[in-house]
Amino acid sequence: MSLNEAIVQDAVMTWFRELGHAVGNPTHMKTLRAALVWLFSSAAAALSAAPAAEKPNIVYILADDLGYGDVQALNLARGKIKTPHLDRLASQGMTFTDSHGGSSVCTPTRYGLLTGRYAWRTRLQKGVLDGTDDPPLIAENRLTVPALLRQNGYVTAAIGKWHLGFLSERPAVTIATPAPAGKKKATAMGSAGLPVGSRIIGGPTTRGFDYFWGCSNARTMSGLIENDRVIENLPPIEMLPRLERQAVNYVAEHATAAKAGIPFFLYVPLTSPHTPILPTPEWQGKSGLGAYGDFVMQTDAVVGKILAALDAHGLAANTLVIFTADNGCSPQAGTPELEKLGHFASAQFRGYKADIWDGGHRVPFLARWPGRIAPGTRSDQLICHTDLMATCAEILGATLPADAGVDSVSILPALLGTARAPLRESIVHHSIQGMFSIREGAWKLEFCPGSGGWAAPLDAAARKSGLPEIQLYDLSRDIAETKNLHAENPAVVSRLTALLHRQIAEGRSTPGPRQSNDVAVRFSPFSSP
Repeated sequence: MSLNEAIVQDAVMTWFRELGHAVGNPTHMKTLRAALVWLFSSAAAALSAAPAAEKPNIVYILADDLGYGDVQALNLARGKIKTPHLDRLASQGMTFTDSHGGSSVCTPTRYGLLTGRYAWRTRLQKGVLDGTDDPPLIAENRLTVPALLRQNGYVTAAIGKWHLGFLSERPAVTIATPAPAGKKKATAMGSAGLPVGSRIIGGPTTRGFDYFWGCSNARTMSGLIENDRVIENLPPIEMLPRLERQAVNYVAEHATAAKAGIPFFLYVPLTSPHTPILPTPEWQGKSGLGAYGDFVMQTDAVVGKILAALDAHGLAANTLVIFTADNGCSPQAGTPELEKLGHFASAQFRGYKADIWDGGHRVPFLARWPGRIAPGTRSDQLICHTDLMATCAEILGATLPADAGVDSVSILPALLGTARAPLRESIVHHSIQGMFSIREGAWKLEFCPGSGGWAAPLDAAARKSGLPEIQLYDLSRDIAETKNLHAENPAVVSRLTALLHRQIAEGRSTPGPRQSNDVAVRFSPFSSP
């Protein structure tokens, strides 16, 4: 099949799928028109772009609240959950041992992943978005990874959890008789999705993705969204298997076009193993470690199905697969009980999701690209999820605009095994409470007296007990962050504090012209250099 024929086939398939939604339902006409625009823009982009053989398909799978130690291959000593598919992925590619989300919680990490920019430069400087009826966190004019790839001939899809904000228009409903006064019944976790027919405004298809299928966040996952419409309400336990099927189907539908020269970017932000922890019946009891262990095993199986789809359609050889997580394991997984059973979801690292310590944001990162990434290799390079933007640009030979990917460093040299020096000067960590930390080499400076998150001691309790306002650790000697060295190393504290202030003031942490943060960045009052 020729390139032109593949373009037309892929686009027409998309067009007819959207036509099926539109017939008899005028609310879908906007999506149909968008598909027609996509038909012509994709053809033009693909025909004018560089030779397709140089462009891999990219599948980026992002688990939700999966600890570094939840992948058995990364935690042989203290990991009890079987993850055969992730272990195989590690054996076929490269394992990064020092990879970090841009934050220790969900929304800010996802912002950084898709924009190459730390989320604390935006209005969101602590916590996460509610999920629905939040103005989009990604500005409409900001370049995203899928938009960059689309400019270079890719088709792009997000299948999974968005959690970066959108507004909604809900269908008119008849107002029911008010319920009797009394205590309002709480909505179960996962069941607060928008009603069918709701339109989302400012969602994924306005931020670089040609196609979206999934939900807003864990609380609202019952509202199943396709492109810009809520199309179904479903029980939350069904979401993960449905995401698996949709991702596998996407690979199948785009295989012919991908082989003929139209690569795809498939972003799969899973809803698991985040709460609600809902393994389906066939997985219940499989781990012997409770529902969380079962859910991790099911998550591993989803990855296995996507990898199998790539194999089945002959795409594995020209596909860069990345598997990682947004942040560490949540204490809501029942971490004390898991540890009593011998499973340590954060492996040797201190803390969990939400915390400034490494257990909050150091995450698994596995990358496979046959013929380019040597199998069974390991990299100790310090990397961040924000690095996807610059990495994609280098793969494509593209130059980023001055205001794009301001906190993104290409990890392509590490992937290819050609890096001979550290790729990153530093990395900034951020906790759920908005506390900062900066890492340079083995040194890690934290601007809070406690965890900065949910683990004990909380900052208020740490302050009350007289703990110092800053923490400094030498991770080369103290990976568990147990011995605070700030008093013995004032020069290191001063240097790293000044470095963080500079990166805040310059609006970027990479070389390039000075940029502006969206708002003033709130920083610890105890951190003046």
